[in-house]
Amino acid sequence: MANETENQAEQYRTYGQHKVGFGAKPAVLVVDLQKAFTDPAFDAGGAPLIERAVENTARLLDVARRANVPVAKCIMGYGSEREQPHWKVGVSRELILGRPACEIDPRVHDPDYDMTIIKNGPSIFFQTPVITFLTRERVDTVIVTGCVTSGCVRASIIDSFQYGFRTIVPEDCVGDHDERPHQDNLRDVERRYADVTDADGVIEQIEAWRKKNTD
Repeated sequence: MANETENQAEQYRTYGQHKVGFGAKPAVLVVDLQKAFTDPAFDAGGAPLIERAVENTARLLDVARRANVPVAKCIMGYGSEREQPHWKVGVSRELILGRPACEIDPRVHDPDYDMTIIKNGPSIFFQTPVITFLTRERVDTVIVTGCVTSGCVRASIIDSFQYGFRTIVPEDCVGDHDERPHQDNLRDVERRYADVTDADGVIEQIEAWRKKNTD
Protein backbone atom coordinates (compact mmCIF):
# COMPACT_ATOMS: atom_id res chain seq x y z
CA MET A 1 0.00 0.00 0.00
CA ALA A 2 2.84 2.37 0.88
CA ASN A 3 4.56 1.69 -2.46
CA GLU A 4 1.33 2.35 -4.34
CA THR A 5 0.91 5.70 -2.56
CA GLU A 6 4.52 6.63 -3.34
CA ASN A 7 4.04 5.75 -7.01
CA GLN A 8 0.94 7.92 -7.23
CA ALA A 9 2.75 10.82 -5.57
CA GLU A 10 5.58 10.44 -8.09
CA GLN A 11 3.10 10.58 -10.98
CA TYR A 12 1.49 13.74 -9.62
CA ARG A 13 4.87 15.47 -9.53
CA THR A 14 4.67 15.77 -13.30
CA TYR A 15 1.63 18.07 -13.02
CA GLY A 16 2.47 21.73 -13.61
CA GLN A 17 5.98 20.75 -14.70
CA HIS A 18 6.08 23.10 -17.72
CA LYS A 19 5.41 26.81 -18.01
CA VAL A 20 3.05 28.04 -20.71
CA GLY A 21 4.74 31.43 -21.08
CA PHE A 22 3.81 34.41 -23.24
CA GLY A 23 3.76 34.04 -26.99
CA ALA A 24 3.76 36.52 -29.86
CA LYS A 25 0.64 38.56 -29.04
CA PRO A 26 -1.54 38.79 -25.92
CA ALA A 27 -5.17 39.71 -25.37
CA VAL A 28 -7.04 40.35 -22.13
CA LEU A 29 -10.39 38.71 -21.42
CA VAL A 30 -12.61 40.21 -18.71
CA VAL A 31 -15.24 37.78 -17.47
CA ASP A 32 -18.45 39.01 -15.80
CA LEU A 33 -17.19 42.08 -13.96
CA GLN A 34 -20.74 43.38 -13.90
CA LYS A 35 -22.65 45.00 -11.07
CA ALA A 36 -24.39 41.76 -10.05
CA PHE A 37 -20.97 40.65 -8.74
CA THR A 38 -19.13 43.91 -8.06
CA ASP A 39 -21.79 46.12 -6.46
CA PRO A 40 -22.63 45.42 -2.79
CA ALA A 41 -26.24 46.48 -3.51
CA PHE A 42 -26.75 43.01 -5.02
CA ASP A 43 -26.86 39.76 -3.07
CA ALA A 44 -23.75 38.37 -4.81
CA GLY A 45 -21.97 41.70 -5.10
CA GLY A 46 -18.99 43.20 -3.34
CA ALA A 47 -17.09 40.13 -2.12
CA PRO A 48 -13.56 41.18 -1.06
CA LEU A 49 -11.76 38.94 -3.57
CA ILE A 50 -13.95 40.20 -6.40
CA GLU A 51 -13.38 43.82 -5.36
CA ARG A 52 -9.65 43.15 -5.41
CA ALA A 53 -10.02 41.61 -8.88
CA VAL A 54 -11.82 44.70 -10.20
CA GLU A 55 -9.14 47.05 -8.90
CA ASN A 56 -6.24 45.02 -10.29
CA THR A 57 -7.97 44.30 -13.59
CA ALA A 58 -8.62 48.03 -14.06
CA ARG A 59 -4.92 48.67 -13.49
CA LEU A 60 -3.91 45.93 -15.92
CA LEU A 61 -6.39 47.15 -18.56
CA ASP A 62 -5.00 50.66 -18.44
CA VAL A 63 -1.58 49.32 -19.41
CA ALA A 64 -3.00 46.88 -21.98
CA ARG A 65 -5.04 49.51 -23.80
CA ARG A 66 -2.10 51.91 -23.96
CA ALA A 67 -0.05 49.08 -25.46
CA ASN A 68 -2.81 48.35 -28.04
CA VAL A 69 -3.47 44.89 -26.61
CA PRO A 70 -6.92 43.56 -27.65
CA VAL A 71 -9.51 43.45 -24.87
CA ALA A 72 -12.72 41.40 -24.87
CA LYS A 73 -15.27 41.69 -22.06
CA CYS A 74 -18.46 39.82 -21.34
CA ILE A 75 -21.46 39.99 -19.09
CA MET A 76 -23.89 37.25 -18.20
CA GLY A 77 -27.41 38.20 -19.25
CA TYR A 78 -30.73 36.84 -20.50
CA GLY A 79 -33.80 38.29 -22.16
CA SER A 80 -36.02 36.62 -19.56
CA GLU A 81 -35.88 34.05 -16.77
CA ARG A 82 -37.34 31.50 -19.17
CA GLU A 83 -34.19 31.69 -21.32
CA GLN A 84 -31.91 30.71 -18.45
CA PRO A 85 -30.39 27.26 -18.00
CA HIS A 86 -30.84 25.40 -14.72
CA TRP A 87 -28.46 27.42 -12.57
CA LYS A 88 -28.05 26.37 -8.94
CA VAL A 89 -27.23 29.92 -7.84
CA GLY A 90 -29.90 32.46 -6.95
CA VAL A 91 -28.12 35.41 -8.55
CA SER A 92 -29.21 34.14 -11.98
CA ARG A 93 -32.68 35.65 -11.42
CA GLU A 94 -31.14 39.13 -11.41
CA LEU A 95 -29.35 38.65 -14.73
CA ILE A 96 -32.02 40.07 -17.03
CA LEU A 97 -30.76 42.35 -19.78
CA GLY A 98 -31.60 45.99 -19.19
CA ARG A 99 -31.47 45.67 -15.42
CA PRO A 100 -28.65 47.21 -13.36
CA ALA A 101 -27.21 43.79 -12.48
CA CYS A 102 -26.13 43.39 -16.11
CA GLU A 103 -24.27 46.70 -16.30
CA ILE A 104 -20.49 46.45 -16.59
CA ASP A 105 -18.54 47.90 -13.69
CA PRO A 106 -17.40 51.30 -15.02
CA ARG A 107 -13.91 50.80 -13.57
CA VAL A 108 -13.12 48.20 -16.24
CA HIS A 109 -15.24 49.56 -19.09
CA ASP A 110 -14.01 51.34 -22.20
CA PRO A 111 -16.77 51.00 -24.82
CA ASP A 112 -14.71 52.76 -27.47
CA TYR A 113 -11.83 50.29 -27.19
CA ASP A 114 -13.10 46.94 -25.93
CA MET A 115 -15.08 44.23 -27.61
CA THR A 116 -18.06 43.68 -25.29
CA ILE A 117 -20.43 40.73 -25.58
CA ILE A 118 -23.32 39.09 -23.76
CA LYS A 119 -22.94 35.42 -22.91
CA ASN A 120 -25.45 32.94 -21.52
CA GLY A 121 -23.13 30.13 -20.43
CA PRO A 122 -20.17 30.00 -18.06
CA SER A 123 -17.37 30.39 -20.63
CA ILE A 124 -16.71 33.65 -22.47
CA PHE A 125 -16.11 31.44 -25.54
CA PHE A 126 -19.37 29.46 -25.48
CA GLN A 127 -21.49 30.40 -28.52
CA THR A 128 -19.91 33.88 -28.71
CA PRO A 129 -17.75 35.64 -31.35
CA VAL A 130 -14.74 35.91 -29.04
CA ILE A 131 -12.75 33.19 -30.81
CA THR A 132 -13.28 34.98 -34.14
CA PHE A 133 -12.13 38.25 -32.60
CA LEU A 134 -8.96 36.68 -31.18
CA THR A 135 -8.19 34.90 -34.44
CA ARG A 136 -8.61 38.10 -36.44
CA GLU A 137 -6.27 39.89 -34.03
CA ARG A 138 -3.72 37.05 -34.40
CA VAL A 139 -3.64 36.49 -30.66
CA ASP A 140 -1.85 33.44 -29.26
CA THR A 141 -1.79 34.35 -25.56
CA VAL A 142 -4.92 34.94 -23.50
CA ILE A 143 -4.89 36.67 -20.10
CA VAL A 144 -8.04 35.71 -18.18
CA THR A 145 -9.45 38.10 -15.56
CA GLY A 146 -12.84 38.48 -13.87
CA CYS A 147 -15.19 36.45 -11.70
CA VAL A 148 -16.01 34.06 -10.32
CA THR A 149 -12.86 31.96 -10.18
CA SER A 150 -14.58 28.63 -9.55
CA GLY A 151 -17.29 29.19 -12.19
CA CYS A 152 -17.11 31.34 -15.30
CA VAL A 153 -13.41 32.11 -14.95
CA ARG A 154 -12.49 28.45 -14.70
CA ALA A 155 -14.72 27.57 -17.67
CA SER A 156 -13.09 30.34 -19.73
CA ILE A 157 -9.60 29.15 -18.78
CA ILE A 158 -10.36 25.62 -19.90
CA ASP A 159 -11.89 26.76 -23.19
CA SER A 160 -8.92 29.05 -23.82
CA PHE A 161 -6.65 26.04 -23.37
CA GLN A 162 -8.86 23.88 -25.60
CA TYR A 163 -8.75 26.46 -28.38
CA GLY A 164 -4.96 26.31 -28.30
CA PHE A 165 -4.15 29.62 -26.64
CA ARG A 166 -1.35 30.11 -24.16
CA THR A 167 -3.40 30.91 -21.05
CA ILE A 168 -2.26 33.23 -18.28
CA VAL A 169 -4.22 33.92 -15.07
CA PRO A 170 -3.19 36.79 -12.79
CA GLU A 171 -4.40 35.55 -9.40
CA ASP A 172 -5.20 39.01 -8.07
CA CYS A 173 -7.27 39.84 -11.18
CA VAL A 174 -9.76 37.02 -10.59
CA GLY A 175 -12.07 36.64 -7.61
CA ASP A 176 -14.58 34.40 -5.92
CA HIS A 177 -17.02 34.67 -3.03
CA ASP A 178 -14.93 32.29 -0.95
CA GLU A 179 -11.15 31.99 -0.60
CA ARG A 180 -11.27 28.19 -0.66
CA PRO A 181 -12.75 27.58 -4.13
CA HIS A 182 -10.69 30.49 -5.41
CA GLN A 183 -7.42 28.86 -4.34
CA ASP A 184 -8.52 25.29 -5.09
CA ASN A 185 -9.50 26.07 -8.66
CA LEU A 186 -6.43 28.17 -9.40
CA ARG A 187 -4.21 25.42 -8.02
CA ASP A 188 -5.98 22.89 -10.23
CA VAL A 189 -5.85 24.88 -13.49
CA GLU A 190 -2.20 25.74 -12.83
CA ARG A 191 -1.43 22.02 -12.68
CA ARG A 192 -2.96 21.44 -16.12
CA TYR A 193 -3.91 24.38 -18.32
CA ALA A 194 -2.49 27.77 -17.40
CA ASP A 195 0.24 29.81 -15.79
CA VAL A 196 -0.93 31.53 -12.62
CA THR A 197 0.89 34.77 -11.88
CA ASP A 198 -0.15 38.24 -10.65
CA ALA A 199 -1.12 41.60 -12.11
CA ASP A 200 2.35 43.07 -11.75
CA GLY A 201 3.90 40.12 -13.60
CA VAL A 202 1.43 40.44 -16.47
CA ILE A 203 1.90 44.20 -16.67
CA GLU A 204 5.64 43.67 -16.92
CA GLN A 205 5.14 41.19 -19.77
CA ILE A 206 2.80 43.57 -21.62
CA GLU A 207 5.24 46.44 -21.26
CA ALA A 208 8.02 44.22 -22.62
CA TRP A 209 5.77 43.20 -25.53
CA ARG A 210 4.90 46.85 -26.25
CA LYS A 211 8.55 47.89 -26.21
CA LYS A 212 9.53 45.02 -28.50
CA ASN A 213 6.82 45.92 -31.00
CA THR A 214 7.41 49.69 -31.04
CA ASP A 215 11.22 49.80 -31.17
